[in-house]
Amino acid sequence: MPNDFNQRIIDEFRANGGRVGGPFEGGRLLLLTTTGARSGARHTTPVGYLPNGGDSVLVIASAGGAPHHPDWYHNLVAVPRVTVESGVFTYDAEAAVLTGDDRDRAFARAVESDPGWAEYQAKTSRIIPVVALTEIPAGPPNVSAASWGDAVKLIHDGFRSELALIRQEIADSGPGLGAQLRINCLSVCQGLHNHHTGEDKGMFPMLGERHPELAPVLDRLRREHEKIAALIEELQRVIRVDGADPLVVLPEVERLTDELESHLRYEEEQLIPLLDA
Repeated sequence: MPNDFNQRIIDEFRANGGRVGGPFEGGRLLLLTTTGARSGARHTTPVGYLPNGGDSVLVIASAGGAPHHPDWYHNLVAVPRVTVESGVFTYDAEAAVLTGDDRDRAFARAVESDPGWAEYQAKTSRIIPVVALTEIPAGPPNVSAASWGDAVKLIHDGFRSELALIRQEIADSGPGLGAQLRINCLSVCQGLHNHHTGEDKGMFPMLGERHPELAPVLDRLRREHEKIAALIEELQRVIRVDGADPLVVLPEVERLTDELESHLRYEEEQLIPLLDA
């Protein structure tokens, strides 16, 4: 069973679409549910994570630098199939403990983005494990929302939060763009591309068929998708340049953020009332 502190985080996380206050405010947090190695019972723990590109994220079994691995790590080693709650989506994932150079490179990326990980490693003689959680494809996304309109707003707010975090990370970075920060940027770009592709192929045709009067609105949203796609392509280009300069990358992130915010507000105003009707 989670302790009282963890349970408060879990309850707040689920009640607020993944947003929490206190020591985790503004950070990347997920809920990881594992199967007890001995009991077979399900246990949920709040865990910080790092984007890893594609359909996977990384979690680090630091336990604050304690001498022993956390219980959730022992559980997923015994039963690698886990459940992840991102605040927007809930999905099953396969846990894989990274080893050798893969582990070292991933941990170095984590330290580069937050030196606190190195402090945890310095406090313990054990090698702190890094675990990749890769989503297991299982049909349509399971969105943690009460309605279609709520789901759209939740997804939009997820992009808003991630871009705000990336802007702050870039502003706080040193003279070069770190490896983990590159992955953070590329991951949100891929997420936006996937989201807009899904809308263009799924939600917009469905709404257009049911509400022919929406044709001008949907045409505008599609045109905005194309404009945002061009901004994403330019952001990806400057990120991939060797020795990418944060002073060059940040204006591109801000341009994308501004254009996206205008688009999201318009979409929410026009579509959410119909989706919730």
